[in-house]
Amino acid sequence: MSATLSPTPRTQLTRHRERGSADRADLFAVIREALVCHVGIVRDGEPVVLPSIHAVDPDGPDEGGTLYLHGSIAAPWLLQAPGQRVCATFTLLDGVVVARAAFSHSMNYRSAVVYGAARRVDSGTERDHALRLIVDHVVPGRSATLRANTRKELAATAVVAVSLAEASVKARTGGPKDEPEDVAAATWAGVVPLAVRAGRVEPDQEGVVPDDVTRRLRDW
Repeated sequence: MSATLSPTPRTQLTRHRERGSADRADLFAVIREALVCHVGIVRDGEPVVLPSIHAVDPDGPDEGGTLYLHGSIAAPWLLQAPGQRVCATFTLLDGVVVARAAFSHSMNYRSAVVYGAARRVDSGTERDHALRLIVDHVVPGRSATLRANTRKELAATAVVAVSLAEASVKARTGGPKDEPEDVAAATWAGVVPLAVRAGRVEPDQEGVVPDDVTRRLRDW
């Protein structure tokens, strides 16, 4: 697998190309940190964008690695996605950039866009692997502490895989990019940092919070 991303007409950046990255490791980093991705498909002739929990396997069977998505077997988008191209987007918001002019306001972010043909995961081994990755994406190490999925649970769950061969990564950092005359006007400007933060754990019953959850709390 190539360590770099190869731009296509769909992934070639047209604005602020200096914010793009050709490093595939940056793509994996954004996908791993994002808790939710938004998946766009055409359903019954209409565009639909829906949120989904996901997981990434850099060594997956698809070209460039594999993005896994899952949901209810009754979800129309999951039933119609296999066989058509989908677009998955990921956004990490790191700060609000408050500038001196309305036009210069912005956000600091890291984002990724993936285009690929979706395929249904029918192999029991790959589906089990994908579902474990999805659980561990949210709480790393959690799947090893859980019982195996039942046949009924597996029958109710659909898993879709998307190749990571065609993707783009983009990020913005730093402060406001104001014009010199706006800086001279002395209006306040700056960056308001943003990050995911965990609140107080709410146990379902009494007991010690397990190590996997404790480790995840430290991340947040």
